[in-house]
Amino acid sequence: MNFHIMTLFKEMVLDGLNTSIIGKAVEKGVITIDAVDIREYSTNKHKKVDDYPYGGGAGMVMQAEPVYAAYQSIADKIGQKARVIYLTPQGQTFNQKMAEEFAKEEDLIFLCGHYEGIDERVLDKIVTDYVSIGDYVLTGGELPAMVMIDAIARLVPGVLNNDVSAEFESFHDNLLEYPQYSRPETWRDEKVPDVLLSGHHGNVAKWRREQSVLRTAERRPDLLEKAELSVEERKRFNL
Repeated sequence: MNFHIMTLFKEMVLDGLNTSIIGKAVEKGVITIDAVDIREYSTNKHKKVDDYPYGGGAGMVMQAEPVYAAYQSIADKIGQKARVIYLTPQGQTFNQKMAEEFAKEEDLIFLCGHYEGIDERVLDKIVTDYVSIGDYVLTGGELPAMVMIDAIARLVPGVLNNDVSAEFESFHDNLLEYPQYSRPETWRDEKVPDVLLSGHHGNVAKWRREQSVLRTAERRPDLLEKAELSVEERKRFNL
């Protein structure tokens, strides 16, 4: 899978993403991450990419042409039309289901805005998805792009050392992940639950499922409306 990031801060996104598990996946060639500096496509001798907004108002607006030229360079490179994700608080809130949907794509293009936004005309021309990572405002789209790429990339086969782990983490089936424990067996007088030491895989699976439901009910009850629960589970946990 190939990630393309249109940005004013190329080093920021590459330094952040070429580390840890995602960085190792890049080294293995499982995914690629390419950042395109929008300033390189400015026709201004000072490499300016912003100007005052028509109609007045505070701040500056990113101009259409440098953004479009940067996009066209990516489109020409990959030779096919790809989804273009514009990171904006006006977009649909990103979630695990969206990550799973995006992970099916071969190429994804992320457009990182700055200042007071981007000229609407180029957004209308190239953007396919408007996405937000939450109801708050950041200085630019780089951090949201990095968050999304991390969430999407780990769903690509071969990125995680244990591909099965992605299927049982938080938000799988709209349930939070069960509690996890490691050595030592007793830590500051707190013991690991006996069932996890039993070696009985069926009982362990049952306990983990119960804990996922209970934890979701306690911390994110809003998720339970879409969770796949049995009639027995709903009765047992009063859901």
